[in-house]
Amino acid sequence: MKLAKTTVSILAVAALSLGAACGGPPDKDAGNDTEAAGATSAEDLGGMDALVKAAEKEGELNVIALPPTWANYGNIIKGFENKYDITVNSAQPDAASQDEINAATSLKGTKRAPDVFDLGQAVALANTSMFAPYKVETFDSVPAEFKDENGTWVNDYGGFMSIGYDSAKVPEVTSLNDLLGKEFKGKVALNGDPTQAGAAFSGVVMAAVAAGGSADDIAPGVDFFGKLKDAGNFLPLDPTPATIESGQTPVVIDWDYTNAAETAKLPSWKVVVPSGAAVGGYYYQAVNKDAPHPAAARLWQEYLYSDEGQNLFLGGGARPVRADAMQADGTLDEDLYGKLPQVEGDPVLPTQEQTKTAGEYLSKNWSKVAG
Repeated sequence: MKLAKTTVSILAVAALSLGAACGGPPDKDAGNDTEAAGATSAEDLGGMDALVKAAEKEGELNVIALPPTWANYGNIIKGFENKYDITVNSAQPDAASQDEINAATSLKGTKRAPDVFDLGQAVALANTSMFAPYKVETFDSVPAEFKDENGTWVNDYGGFMSIGYDSAKVPEVTSLNDLLGKEFKGKVALNGDPTQAGAAFSGVVMAAVAAGGSADDIAPGVDFFGKLKDAGNFLPLDPTPATIESGQTPVVIDWDYTNAAETAKLPSWKVVVPSGAAVGGYYYQAVNKDAPHPAAARLWQEYLYSDEGQNLFLGGGARPVRADAMQADGTLDEDLYGKLPQVEGDPVLPTQEQTKTAGEYLSKNWSKVAG
């Protein structure tokens, strides 16, 4: 698998072979159809036409934590609704990965529970018992290292950590150390809490790598944010398109595709992937085993991993997980692919074990920065 014009030697992020996360009996009061809830592929329901029919009969799909500008999810949702007679209910668009799990737990057995998840690695791998295995029709074209062999989870899109900044308000940024300067007082925001949000977690890893640490040793990353706070530069505010465009968060550490989305609305907004600190990552897609709309949940997966869905991710500046296979068969949008930010050096993609260790360190030490 290639990440934006640079060949990556991928560590076995998905080397862990997870067993099928089979759930208990579906909750009929929540509209959870028994046959659809147990389907591990469209064939289990009689093929794609049968899946579409079952999903359109349900008529709704509940998603959560999908901002419209994040990886082009606004257009992905519209595309799904236009293609099928299904209404997408999008809850808490600015929520973090852990909020998705919390919502699924608190709303279990109701029609408002999320049908699907889109999660950062740490949260995803800690909650696989909540996922229903499902293999989309294009499952075989997803590289083995980006999926569980049973389809319990599958990576959908990825990117690199970056620094987005308003060049009309702050000096040029070429490295993380630039952010420690007095010109950045009260202006640097991190997208989320790294103990809960995948983007923020990867932001700390990026800072660690830039400071001489690694995915195995993120202490220098936490130390960096401590220095940022001591300098008065760290802004404890979750950035959104509104805060960026209003000037509240003139510097944002976030995924390159999220930062890049702002360039269309704010011409002075620049995006840089720091040299020598390229930290990549893929998000994890899964079906909630207690989904109130199990057929729609599975059809959503089919859409996301179709050529159409994957190119829509690319339209948002994210790197679709099926890019190599699509490039080989001529279905990848080459114009969009050619516009992805250049990345220098060998990208760091934390493994499951590294993510777990880093998460444990953050849970004990991030309060020094956030407190």
